[in-house]
Amino acid sequence: MNKKERVEAALRGDSVDRVPSTVWGHDYAREGNVQAQAEALIEDYTRYDWDFVKVTPRASYHVEGWKVKVRPADEKNKALIIEDTPIKSSSDWKRLRPLEPERPALNEQLRALQLINHGVGFEAYFVQTIFCPLGVAKYLVGNNSERVLQTMREDRKALHSALRVITETFTTFAIACLEEGASGIFYSTCGWASQTMLTRDQYREFGEQYDLEFLDAIKSRSKCNILYHSGERLHFDLFAHYPVHAVSWDSTRIGNPDLHEGERRIGKAVMGGLSAQTLKDGPSERIYEEIHKILELTGGQHLLLAPNSALLPETPARHLSAIRRVLS
Repeated sequence: MNKKERVEAALRGDSVDRVPSTVWGHDYAREGNVQAQAEALIEDYTRYDWDFVKVTPRASYHVEGWKVKVRPADEKNKALIIEDTPIKSSSDWKRLRPLEPERPALNEQLRALQLINHGVGFEAYFVQTIFCPLGVAKYLVGNNSERVLQTMREDRKALHSALRVITETFTTFAIACLEEGASGIFYSTCGWASQTMLTRDQYREFGEQYDLEFLDAIKSRSKCNILYHSGERLHFDLFAHYPVHAVSWDSTRIGNPDLHEGERRIGKAVMGGLSAQTLKDGPSERIYEEIHKILELTGGQHLLLAPNSALLPETPARHLSAIRRVLS
């Protein structure tokens, strides 16, 4: 099997010659530059011979076009710091207007995808990361979930107005990503699909309807759309009908199903299984044990092996090489 055939078979639940794998995480030092971001991703893809690629841009790219101001962090391996945002009061949510993909921060990502497509697109699938509208809204107020929740309580219409604009913006942007060669979208609900954040009814009102509008718009254009949930106590059964090829979540968090149970409940391929902390701390023998447990649990089918969450920056290269040694 070649890499695309291997991933396609895993997504269908067919037998594979080996379980397809990848890792993902931020390269804070290089993600602010288009050329450097693409080169870093291609270098890691080549070094570890991953089967597919998850593109992980700087989170603030989602909101810089709406005049969110950012600056580099004072510490190495830290995300950009948000200095100012356009949302000062509930009425400001209503002032948002859709952004076109040609706007600088979005267009930078499209140029990065062009380079990534040139480097890996012929032999492997790659997916672009896009946050759900609630996730984007959180960054519009300085990565502060409480300010979003406050608007949800005090001015629902204002928040819905913004979520519609965000959905329109990133639906158009996602289509542009696919036109630049991306195989699909890694769509993150950014922790909002958790019982610790919203009730089931709240997520249906402020999350699900916009998720489905976005995913329905791109489903016929994509080969590999992945739905990602961070957090614990997920509203997991809401997602069985989402039009995606695979679902990823932290299967070790409280109240979340393991990979086997999750696959049974949603009937789709699952992505994840590996602890980002284990990959950082090792030793290699522990990583081997974790992978073997995942393969035993899932039977190695309907599975894309990857971290449950973003790699920690200090993760040693030798621990990533251990993944490929086990699967070879």
